[in-house]
Amino acid sequence: MSAKVWLVGAGPGDPELLTLKAVRALREADVVLIDDLVNTAVLEHCPNARIIPVGKRGGCLV
Repeated sequence: MSAKVWLVGAGPGDPELLTLKAVRALREADVVLIDDLVNTAVLEHCPNARIIPVGKRGGCLV
């Protein structure tokens, strides 16, 4: 069994600015880790994935 890990950046947060490659990766994902800054509209691209919030916020040390 092999697995792939993709790192997808959402840029300034506008879901319309995701690349086609990012959307493809999200659609095929089994698990998606998101931080608190992800626009929830991005999650529409990963209907079959288990979404795991990691709670990270930009600029916070805690």
